Amino acid sequence: MTVLRVRHRTTFEYAGPVTASYNEARLTPSRGPGQRLLDSRLTIEPHTWTHDYVDYWGTAVTAFEVLREHERLEIVAASRVELPDDGLAAPGEGNAWEVVAGPAFRDTMAAYLADSETTRAPQELHELAREVSAGAATPDDAARAVALAVRDRLEYVPGVTTVHTTADEAWAAGKGVCQDISHLVLGALRRLGIPARYVSGYLHPQPDAAVGETVAGESHAWVEWWAGGWRPFDPTNRTDVSTDHVALGRAREYGDVSPLKGVYAGEGRGELDVRVEITRVR
Repeated sequence: MTVLRVRHRTTFEYAGPVTASYNEARLTPSRGPGQRLLDSRLTIEPHTWTHDYVDYWGTAVTAFEVLREHERLEIVAASRVELPDDGLAAPGEGNAWEVVAGPAFRDTMAAYLADSETTRAPQELHELAREVSAGAATPDDAARAVALAVRDRLEYVPGVTTVHTTADEAWAAGKGVCQDISHLVLGALRRLGIPARYVSGYLHPQPDAAVGETVAGESHAWVEWWAGGWRPFDPTNRTDVSTDHVALGRAREYGDVSPLKGVYAGEGRGELDVRVEITRVR
C-alpha cells in the first residue's frame, strides 16, 4: 500500500475590498475502489459558514460563504489517501462490443455517452478514432488506441489554453494541457459509443521520491472508460493510473468537478496563487 499526503493551498488576493463571496470547493479526495480516504480537512479564512454534501456525480462538495468585507481569501485542503498497489481495474465480463451497443446499457450510461460543447470531438478526430480502433477486439483495446493517438497529435504546452477551452479549440491549436487531452479523448470515445468520464485529481510527479520527502505536486486530469468496469488511464502521460494518482471527482467534464467555483461582489480579482504539495508517507 502507498499513502500520499496532499496539501492544496489556493489564495485569492483581490484588487480591492470584496463585500461578499459564495463558493463551492471540490477538494476532498474521493472514496471508492482503488482509493481509500484516511482523513481530510478543509480550512477557509475568512468564512461565515460551510455546508458539506455529495453532488449528483458523487463528488464531495464544501459550500461556503464570506459575508464580511475582505481583500484576501485562502482555502487549504489537506488529506491523506491510501492507494493499493494493485488498484488498476481489469476489464470485466462486460468488456465486449455487444454489451456497449445494447440499448439498455446505453440508457444506463447516457450521461457518459452524450457530447457537450466542451467535449465534442471535431470530425477529423472522429475519423482518426475510427481508424485507430478499427479491428479492436474489445472496447478496452479500442479506447487505449484512441487515447494514445490523441496524445500523439496534441503537444503538451502549459499556458496556451484555459479552463474554458473546448476540445475543438485545443485540437485546432494542436497543443494544450491534461484537461484538453482528457476532453478530446472523452469526445472521441463517446463518438465510438464507449462510455467515458473525466477524472479530476492530483499527480505525484516524482515516483522515486523518498518516503517523507515533500515535492511540488500537480493538479491533474485523466479519463476512465467502460470495459466491464471503469478503466482508468492517464492519456497525458500515456500510462495506466497508478499509486501516483489521487482522484478528487469523476463526472462528464471539467466543469462538473472544478476544484473551486464561486461568485463575489466587489473589486475585480487581483492575483491567484495555487500550490500543491505531495508527500509519500508510506
